[in-house]
Amino acid sequence: MLDLIILCLHFFICFLISIAIWYGPKDVDSHSSSTGGTEMHPDGLTFIGKEDDIKKSQRITAKIDDREIVVFYHEGKFHALDSRCYRKIFACVISDIDGQACIVCPWHKFKITLETGEGLYEGINPQEPSPTPKWQSKGVKQRIHKVTIENGNVYVSPPDLSVSFDSDYYAEKYQQGGELAMGK
Repeated sequence: MLDLIILCLHFFICFLISIAIWYGPKDVDSHSSSTGGTEMHPDGLTFIGKEDDIKKSQRITAKIDDREIVVFYHEGKFHALDSRCYRKIFACVISDIDGQACIVCPWHKFKITLETGEGLYEGINPQEPSPTPKWQSKGVKQRIHKVTIENGNVYVSPPDLSVSFDSDYYAEKYQQGGELAMGK
């Protein structure tokens, strides 16, 4: 009976922690000026933050052309992606899947590579004599953004909207109505 009580208490504490993370303070839009605009680099890049600050925090959210993105610092590299996965919203869970750093959607368990924006799934080939699950690509699902480091500053290129990705739907939906429109 004591084991059951301890297990229930553990799940309750984990639940409270996840709520605190979900509703806790959001990232500060530290790159905005006092007039609400973003600082632009002469090459059209948007200033995101100081390299050392992002390395310490491991991530930062920002807006580029009214599009919310997240910049991760993971294993010595900077990665920028739309902050909403191609189905809902990102949580900052990064896992190694088949040798690739991936974001894992907490609701749908979608796996999206930081490097390319590809969606991964584990599937089998039923025609094999003894099918074994292997990681496979769904193709690029998530818009990634080019990150530039210059003089200790982190910049991100504006998105090239001439090519469409699945994450664009939720990025645009969020722009129009925020989290309430998302049916969170």
